[in-house]
Amino acid sequence: MDVTPPVSVVMPLLNEALHLERAVDAIVGQNYPGDLEIVLAVGPGHDDTLGVARRLAEKDDRIVVVENPSGRTPDALNLATAAARHDIIVRVDGHGFLSRGYIARAVRALEEHDAANVGGIMQAEGVTDFEKAVAVAMTSPLGVGGARFHTGGEAGPADTVYLGVFRSEWLRKAGGYDPRFTRAQDWELNYRIRRDGGLVWFDPELTVQYRPRGSFRALAKQYRDYGRWRRVVAKRHPGSINARYLAPPTAVLAIAGGLVGGFFWRPLWAIPAAYATAIGAGGVVIARGQPWRVAIRVPGVLATMHCSWGWGFLTSQPNRLVPEED
Repeated sequence: MDVTPPVSVVMPLLNEALHLERAVDAIVGQNYPGDLEIVLAVGPGHDDTLGVARRLAEKDDRIVVVENPSGRTPDALNLATAAARHDIIVRVDGHGFLSRGYIARAVRALEEHDAANVGGIMQAEGVTDFEKAVAVAMTSPLGVGGARFHTGGEAGPADTVYLGVFRSEWLRKAGGYDPRFTRAQDWELNYRIRRDGGLVWFDPELTVQYRPRGSFRALAKQYRDYGRWRRVVAKRHPGSINARYLAPPTAVLAIAGGLVGGFFWRPLWAIPAAYATAIGAGGVVIARGQPWRVAIRVPGVLATMHCSWGWGFLTSQPNRLVPEED
């Protein structure tokens, strides 16, 4: 393998006019020594993402724009990958900003470990006090469990990674992104790659800056959808579930049972009280060093993430979300 092989960066875009230029600048600013193309797959949103994408393409002939009529992420990724000219595919989101040297390091890791996919950490960085509180929760095991692409850890084989840098042959072998998965399409694809014998490699030095949700409502919807779609993955791939994914729905059932049951037997109220105490104390610990305006929001953010994920998992309807294939 050439140490600087040509790469294609694919970006699924929907309503990303605000961040798109910066995201593309972070790619171009890599100064990758090999040939580079950027394929922007734009859906029919409500802002000027398509206009921004076309203006960027007019200024740089390495940028290609394809339209994604459905607006759905897996369709955008499959369209962009089909349009890509090169054998190494770098996935980037419209609100994700690559760290310096990301592409070159990932390409080296593909070769060194004979990997199918290489990726690293979703580096949550907020601007507002609420976003910063979400970033604290998203980078702590108390908020997201032991997922290395959130919390970091040693380099090595992983179930999944954030975004990813793929060999196109493995994308073809796995059948690409499943277009039925609105969420969790990365996890589901990586599961199929690993099932077929491919190696998914985690490198903590590969970081992508991520902007967290800006309100409790948006955060609750995001984590509800995570839980909802994670259950879909669990149904389609029974071997993919583990205790970490069952913890939030178990907590929701215990808290709800304690709240209701406490009206009949008061000691049961100790269950939600214990959860609130643990989240309050844990939030204070993981928010150490943060301004008080950030720290006081962390317990509420943690509870929102846990309960929304658990509720989404419990109320998910896998057969309705992803009908069985004919």
